[in-house]
Amino acid sequence: MRIHSFPPVIDERARVLILGTAPSVKSLEHHQFYAHPRNYLWSVVYGLFGDGQPPDPDYNKRLHFLKDHRLALWDVIESCEREGSLDMNIRNLKPNNLPGLLERYPGLRCFAFNGSKAHETFMRHYHGNPVFDTITVLKLPSTSPIPTPAMRSLEDRIGAWRAIVPYTVDTNR
Repeated sequence: MRIHSFPPVIDERARVLILGTAPSVKSLEHHQFYAHPRNYLWSVVYGLFGDGQPPDPDYNKRLHFLKDHRLALWDVIESCEREGSLDMNIRNLKPNNLPGLLERYPGLRCFAFNGSKAHETFMRHYHGNPVFDTITVLKLPSTSPIPTPAMRSLEDRIGAWRAIVPYTVDTNR
């Protein structure tokens, strides 16, 4: 089945673009980024910037929170064929127009890749493109609920994702 990414969640304040691969089945059902209740993305964002508050249950409020902290969301893949939600099942992909997004939002300073497959896909399609020379590229652990030897808990993920915090400071760029 061919699936398509959502439009980016971004505004002119954005300094960090969080990039996943493609929406999961649950995200597609709900028309929301990271809609699976066990995915850690929203808990990581609130853990970094929310002063101990849990993620708001209202999706639109979560999006406002994200933007208020100079974060943006999108996927590396514009469309692909995939059965289920696993990245290993992605086939025949078309990348999103990341150079075009960067042109529209020149204040972006960092691309934070949510997992290896998102990072690998970006590198395969855009490595060496000079438009990204001023962008810091961070390959971060996936916020998927599937544990790994290094990432077993929310706290592990928050610790790794702290790397994005310095890039969210407004430098009036």
